[in-house]
Amino acid sequence: MRRLSKLGTPRGFLAGALLSATGFFFINAATSDPYFEISKNLDIYTNLFKELNTYYVDPIEPGKLVKTGVDAMLEELDPYTNLITEADIEEYEFMTTGRYGGIGANMQRKGDDIYVADVYENSPAQMAGLHPGDLIESIDGQSLKGKSVDDLGILLKGSPGTQLRMKVKDAYTQQSSERLVTRGEIEISSVPYAGFVGPQENIAYVRLTQFTQHCGTLVKDAYDSLKKVKPELKGLVLDLRNNPGGLLDEAIVTCNIFLDKGTSVLTTRYRIPDMDKEYKTALPAWNKDLPLAVLVNKSSASASEIVSGSIQDLDRGVIIGERSFGKGLVQVTRPLGFKSQLKLTVARYYTPSGRCIQALDYTHRNSDGTVNAFSDSMKKTFTTAAGRKVKSGGGVTPDIIVKDEPMSMVAVTLYSKNYIFDYATLYASKHKTIADPTKFTLTEAEFNDFAKWVENKDFSYKTETESQLDSLKKKAEDEKYYANIKSEFEALRNKLSHDKKQDLLKHKEQVKQILESEIASRYYYTRGRMAQTMQYDKEIAKAVSVLNSPTEYKALLTAGKK
Repeated sequence: MRRLSKLGTPRGFLAGALLSATGFFFINAATSDPYFEISKNLDIYTNLFKELNTYYVDPIEPGKLVKTGVDAMLEELDPYTNLITEADIEEYEFMTTGRYGGIGANMQRKGDDIYVADVYENSPAQMAGLHPGDLIESIDGQSLKGKSVDDLGILLKGSPGTQLRMKVKDAYTQQSSERLVTRGEIEISSVPYAGFVGPQENIAYVRLTQFTQHCGTLVKDAYDSLKKVKPELKGLVLDLRNNPGGLLDEAIVTCNIFLDKGTSVLTTRYRIPDMDKEYKTALPAWNKDLPLAVLVNKSSASASEIVSGSIQDLDRGVIIGERSFGKGLVQVTRPLGFKSQLKLTVARYYTPSGRCIQALDYTHRNSDGTVNAFSDSMKKTFTTAAGRKVKSGGGVTPDIIVKDEPMSMVAVTLYSKNYIFDYATLYASKHKTIADPTKFTLTEAEFNDFAKWVENKDFSYKTETESQLDSLKKKAEDEKYYANIKSEFEALRNKLSHDKKQDLLKHKEQVKQILESEIASRYYYTRGRMAQTMQYDKEIAKAVSVLNSPTEYKALLTAGKK
């Protein structure tokens, strides 16, 4: 029988554990040979995992433990390098293709119940008569009470052609019934809206939400369709706001719509110089001369910045909006076996002027692991083809900056508490049709009906000023000053206190726009939501103004104007 140590641990095992721990403290000390270091550390990791699996006091979950370790390791690099497990692969494929098997509806949870939040046009969900606001009571006899949206996603997704039986309480009639829904291949178009903008509707507008497979062709086809309707277009708008990026090759194809064959659009630089690559447009441009405006904001990233940065560097068009996100890194996926993949950063990309727009410096982390943005002193100045000055680092700075109006707290609260959503459902139940979404607005009487409906609802909130005042009060109490300033403090609080009804009137136009957009989506789906909001869009209005003014447009693209 083996002899045990004082705590009941086999002596050999304890010695092995101590040696392993010592090995971890000195894993970088013995040699500068990188291949030996890799081999040694992999052996240590394997041995550690075996010891945990054999001797740890409780059973372990190997997959979960490895995933935790891998995630911690990759956290030392950048947020774009991560492990895609077999369970995640479907979501990753959806992000790159825009396709999945399901019914074509988004769901939301309110309390313990699951409701339909959105229905895609021409989807199985629409064919089955589902609409936003419907309560999903059960699927295939399984109650959804208390289920999460993620749990529901597992039940709804599946191979095209398979069926599920849903018990649904209709939002309009309040009647429950069973619906047999046949799953289909759902494809979310990366070009959800295309149309004309401007007083004369002489400017073609296309919205691109993500760089998925074939999106460049979809953008070109959209412009083609618009030009057939109005051959004498005065300009083009490409809307990349809130577009997080996607496939690099599709960014090149999109650039090729506006830039002629053989134009250098992008250079990628790898750790191994022999892998560096220059990307050029491969086909004649769809149109290389028609005035172009590209819209970006702080959520436009990666491939969106390749397109906007290249258009800017080559003086092909005017960039309008807010400074973009600043992601100048390129990722590829590598197979790891067992349907898992590693998505890893392999290169930095550079726009035609030679600049990299990466905003955060992941190479030089602080001692606490935080990451700094590149300082102004580290940003370099480059020039566009026409000699305009542009900066590296920190995203793409627009030629014309138009800042979004921040959402008021009353609007945020009404939206987050689903009062906007619920009233849109109520409105749709009473109105069979509405005007075209580009022209639909609520009348004064209709908005007053909403204000009356929401009057007794609980949408209390704190303004930012009130939150800061609470923090000040706590600090004063901690430092024993509050008793002396209590009366002045309370007087200030009373002056700052807000009236919900007055706040609603003060921010009436903003709330009204959000409500109109939600209502429009009930009749015209995603395209209706987008079309309706364009009536109030300051960036689009500015683009129209510039494109209709050849003198201003030309001046913006002339050296010395930036």
